Amino acid sequence: MHDDEAPAHSVQRDLAPVKRTPIPKFQLFVLLAIQFAEVMTALVIYPFVVQFVRDTGITGGDEAKTGFYAGLLESAFFMAESLTVFQFGRLSDIYGRRPVLLLGPLGLAMSMFGFGLSKTFWWLFILRCAQGAFNGNIGVAKTAMNEISDPTNVADIFSYLSMMWSMGATLSPFIGGTLSSPATKWPDTLGRFQLLHDYPYFLPCAVAGSTAFLSFVFGYLGLKETLPSAVARARKRKGGPATETDPLLSASSATAARHDPQEVRTVRELLTRPVCTALLCHGMLTFCDMTFSALLPLVCATPIELGGLGLEPQSIGLIMGLCGITNAIIQLLFGGRVIRHFGARRVFTAGFCALIFAFSMYPLRSILARRAGRVDGAVAAVLAAQLSSSCFMYFSYSATIMFTMESAPNKANVGGVNGLAQMVGTTLRAAAPSCASSLFALSVQHNLLGGYLVYLVLGAIALVAVRCSLLLPRRLRSEAEGS
Repeated sequence: MHDDEAPAHSVQRDLAPVKRTPIPKFQLFVLLAIQFAEVMTALVIYPFVVQFVRDTGITGGDEAKTGFYAGLLESAFFMAESLTVFQFGRLSDIYGRRPVLLLGPLGLAMSMFGFGLSKTFWWLFILRCAQGAFNGNIGVAKTAMNEISDPTNVADIFSYLSMMWSMGATLSPFIGGTLSSPATKWPDTLGRFQLLHDYPYFLPCAVAGSTAFLSFVFGYLGLKETLPSAVARARKRKGGPATETDPLLSASSATAARHDPQEVRTVRELLTRPVCTALLCHGMLTFCDMTFSALLPLVCATPIELGGLGLEPQSIGLIMGLCGITNAIIQLLFGGRVIRHFGARRVFTAGFCALIFAFSMYPLRSILARRAGRVDGAVAAVLAAQLSSSCFMYFSYSATIMFTMESAPNKANVGGVNGLAQMVGTTLRAAAPSCASSLFALSVQHNLLGGYLVYLVLGAIALVAVRCSLLLPRRLRSEAEGS
């Protein structure tokens, strides 16, 4: 299925340039809008969720319980998503991509508005679970993006996806923090609305919900079906030739179409060696990346004498925001070019090498900060070098999507395989922050390896991931066909 025997140096740069197929811009815009809405609804609550939990009264004034209940809300989202993401992928293989993609943002919109209007913790919990469940169509959007691409432009299309995630991860917390408690912040304007006094977190939730609803409207009006069999069935009902290679179709009749059930494999049948290899590598990437992302603000906020930088929340937010914006620009300008030039596997492996470098910078940064007693120029330089490595991880996410898509046994099961990948990634993403923060706490409290044991362990995991990445095919079919 894969050209595993192709020489490592046989990559796109050695071949004559080819003319790339124009990207279907509006279809890509709609799919990116749906993805952006999912990022927005996932992250917008982070700046105010702790205070929201306090306001519900569930802790009874016991601050020790606040972190537990806030963490419960955050974990509920990812667990609900992990339970539904494969099911959404399988449904899209049977009924088509369009109906599943429209269901997600509509459900996200309703649950976000409800979240902002809640007064009790358990309503927050139920609606957060609903948000995670409707976010389960995240893999279907990636599948549709693969289906509107061809070997000449697939790397560019998935680089846009990484760019959208970078923008969403940057803007969502900013919106959540800025628009929470608006009646208090702007008493002369927004303070005139009693609704915003009664529900101080409604405005950021409403912005996120409106973003999701707007993506639903765009999708309803212009999103075309991309599942080849659903397109063929719709053509046949209209009296035209029913072929698997028909162009994209926007007819809503694709919603009622049904795929031949014999072509859709069971989960056990899907777990072929190429699929398992792609799932393993994708899971390693999400776990390693999330441990780094969880450690960064934690270590930055930790006092210098305990191995951190002692930065204020505003400074941490500024650093992470600038990093997100920079990565978005880099992905937009260079994402597709880098993958085409070096090849998907080399780019994917480089992401783990960058993670090893990033983890190794933590002890050096701590030593320099302790020696200076503050964040001086040397510490800032190390921090900048560490954060610069994160752009390689975003390149790796584009590559892992391509490997996952091509590992599917056939076109009828791409959604299911992508759903499995999202389920694995979401589950590990939910577990990674707790693993990283707990290991950091143990290392500091017991002075294990000078408090740096956490970085050694995580660096070793990233090194194992480098070895796992070499199990992937040296060259994708799309790279060979695109040449």
